[in-house]
Amino acid sequence: MKTLKQYIGLFVCMLIVTSCDNQPKAITEKTDYNSYLELVENDALQKAEKDLLFWKKKLEKEPSQYPYVAKIAASHSRLFTITGRVEHLILAEKNLKAVNEHTNYNNVGYLRSLSRNYISQHRFREAKTMLEKAKTNGENIEATYKMLFDVELELGNVAAAKTYLERIKDFSDFDYLIRLSKWSDHQGDLDSAIKYMEQATAMAESANINSSKEWAYTNLADFYGHAGKIKDSYNYYLKALAINPNDAYAKKGIAWIVYSYERNPEEATRILNTLTQNYQVPDLYLLKAEIADFMKNKQAKEGNIDMYLALVSNDSYGDMYNAYNIELFVDSEDQHEAALQLAKKEIQNRPTAMSYDLLAWSYYKNGNVKKALSIMEEFVIGNTFEPLAIYHLALIYKANGLTEKAQKLKPELESSSYELGPVLSQEISRI
Repeated sequence: MKTLKQYIGLFVCMLIVTSCDNQPKAITEKTDYNSYLELVENDALQKAEKDLLFWKKKLEKEPSQYPYVAKIAASHSRLFTITGRVEHLILAEKNLKAVNEHTNYNNVGYLRSLSRNYISQHRFREAKTMLEKAKTNGENIEATYKMLFDVELELGNVAAAKTYLERIKDFSDFDYLIRLSKWSDHQGDLDSAIKYMEQATAMAESANINSSKEWAYTNLADFYGHAGKIKDSYNYYLKALAINPNDAYAKKGIAWIVYSYERNPEEATRILNTLTQNYQVPDLYLLKAEIADFMKNKQAKEGNIDMYLALVSNDSYGDMYNAYNIELFVDSEDQHEAALQLAKKEIQNRPTAMSYDLLAWSYYKNGNVKKALSIMEEFVIGNTFEPLAIYHLALIYKANGLTEKAQKLKPELESSSYELGPVLSQEISRI
């Protein structure tokens, strides 16, 4: 007969085996991406800086040549993309406004460039105004329709966005396919979103345009992650890095896989630390704060939040980080009202279902659960399929005594644990 001690030992072994079985198999390898983290020189950065200096000198010699101003704006736009430094985005805007004023806002290329800049700043209404001017001009109208689709979708004008999508319909066009993919995702049809992005990716590979391939690879990697195809997602982030070893978005994507899927917060933090050395984007510090929270490292969490707040205190960011600020403020007792006011402002700027979700979440955190539910029912349910909104809805249902409705959302949330991340996944079990 086995002794009690032997039975306990057997039980513990079974627990360990079960725990190991539940642990996801590691799919990343440091040797795959370490070389991209140890880069010393950034060729794209050096080229953009040289281009900027070149066009500045040209303009000094010939101040009347306004096309040089547009070239300077383009250089600043590239520098913003490469470094994340918002001052480049603002300088690009300044130069684009100057060149548009010089041409009386009648050059469609300059109008679309300024619109693109406003989109980056989350100034979607101003972006739309520039595109409406370009639309009136009529030159190269399909390019304008494509951007109008983007802006209308960002503004929550779904019917208008669909109209523009139909106007540019062409399954042999890369730009149409990536927008059709985005539209499918917005409609909650992830399978179609992946299918169209795969077609766009194949088209980019056939054309062998590196910028198009890099963009397609990272977006396809995102979709694969949403679909639970984590290995495919990882491989496509690597393909993007093979084209551009300084692709910050791809590195962030790999860090998320390491953290959310493999549950290796230390390695994810190492990846992000190499990224924030030369790439100053505030939300990276919020991700580092979340990982520190998962690790129960309160000091690191607070330090990263402080870094985030220090960066976004720069007025140049404008409304670019409103959504992040709302999410941060609602978790602070003395910032609930600030979160609510910011959410109302975001509705004015960008009345999408996700903006209304943040407004409802702010009311919920302020204790007005009935108001939160009414906003969810009127503006959010059926209009977005984002897991974060579903999570908020479940808690708002529960707070209003609609426990059965909250429970029905639980399986969907559990299947979205990779997207939501380990911290929120722990909260789902309590719904």
